[in-house]
Amino acid sequence: MRSLFRRPFSTKSPRSRVSLRRFDRTPMVGLACLTFVLSLSVVSSTAEAGLGLGQSSAVGGVMIDPEGNVRAATPQEAKEMAELVRAAIQGPVGELAEVTDKRVISLARLQQALREMHETGGRIDDETAFLAGLQRIEYVVVDKENNDLLLVGPAEPWEVRADGAVVGKNSGGSVLRLDDLVTAFRSVEAARRDGGIRCSIEPTTEGRQRLRGFLKNVKLRPGQNPAFLEAGMREAFGPQMITLDGVATDSRFARTLVAADFEMKRIAMALTESPVKGLPSYLEMAKNKRQSAAQSPRWWMACNYDPVARDADGQVWKISGQGVKTMTEEDIVAADGSVASDGRQDPLALKWANTMTEKFDALAKERPVFRDLRNVMDLSVVATLITQENLDQQSGIDLNVLRGGDSLIETASFDMPKSLTPQCSFIHGRAGWTVTASGGVSINAFGIVDNQVEQPELKTLVSVSSASDSDRWWWDGE
Repeated sequence: MRSLFRRPFSTKSPRSRVSLRRFDRTPMVGLACLTFVLSLSVVSSTAEAGLGLGQSSAVGGVMIDPEGNVRAATPQEAKEMAELVRAAIQGPVGELAEVTDKRVISLARLQQALREMHETGGRIDDETAFLAGLQRIEYVVVDKENNDLLLVGPAEPWEVRADGAVVGKNSGGSVLRLDDLVTAFRSVEAARRDGGIRCSIEPTTEGRQRLRGFLKNVKLRPGQNPAFLEAGMREAFGPQMITLDGVATDSRFARTLVAADFEMKRIAMALTESPVKGLPSYLEMAKNKRQSAAQSPRWWMACNYDPVARDADGQVWKISGQGVKTMTEEDIVAADGSVASDGRQDPLALKWANTMTEKFDALAKERPVFRDLRNVMDLSVVATLITQENLDQQSGIDLNVLRGGDSLIETASFDMPKSLTPQCSFIHGRAGWTVTASGGVSINAFGIVDNQVEQPELKTLVSVSSASDSDRWWWDGE
């Protein structure tokens, strides 16, 4: 490994605080793709939060308000959002407009750049907000010579999609974001305390009881379409509760978890058309199959990584794997509305889960919220790896800025409802009704980091060269 850049600049006490503030306070905020207008600035610590990865009114096809009302964005709303984002974002130029397999980010220099923005009252640019176009983090390199940690991975220029999502021009994948990196670092200890980062959108016990009573009085004539009952069934079911653990509930990171869970359920339950050939809804797969009113399939998305590889000295670490997989098990619904699970998997639900895992890359390209989900999983694994293996202490870098110890950066704060209006579908099979409504996201980054293998050849495989501009916090390696 070669790392030839100079040592970090001297550090001064910040006179102001960089913050990721709201762009507006409209009641409707974009949920699915979670692309926010980049009106980036630095303000004094007494002013309202400032580094504005601001909120949008509708991005990615889904909208949600603080009361939990969810609906699809209209084509006009999506068009207006895309225009707003394009007006706020500058296109990449120079080396940022090039595709590379090995873009290197110096965390020491990135932190110093943020400190200097405080000192000068400068503006956080798109280059910083989008982490120089990074698509994934494949390597973490300990650079003891320069008291630094390096993040290395593929990068490409970004563009704004028709729905306002900011993605790579070549891959179509959502770019990694500074906001999510900061949240990942600040969530490590909370995730350790809570047993991981989790999101769940669940019906209430009372709602299940009301639905059970409603269905007892339903008598369908042979061949009758039960679709006319769905409005009443949803009213009986009532709101679904949102639960978040291990991460700040008002962060963009958390909204990504909720958005991805919400969109997965919409596809599974045929509430929106699947954008990927070969990935039908679960309802389509289960049509005319035997159903049980006492059982309900649950799906959730979890981490899907290879063992973390390291060289013999623990100086070069490699993170690989698809990143996300879909899992399932059966909820057993009791007469009182309570739910238990014995780990059993319905074969059709498992088939749907496996199909979504197989089609995940194609799905993430069509619905960027799923790539956003993989991005926050990647960043959570990276932040946990650095913390768990004490890589910052090994390299001699102080990550106080990214970890928030000096209050230099304040992440954006977004309204997160505690409940949603019911999003569920119903199947009337030969043996009764099945309700599909539950799901979630689980990020066990500690489990990923603990699963390690040694690859001595990593020491020679990863070579990074110095930046041509000594002030720059990123460059392209060999």
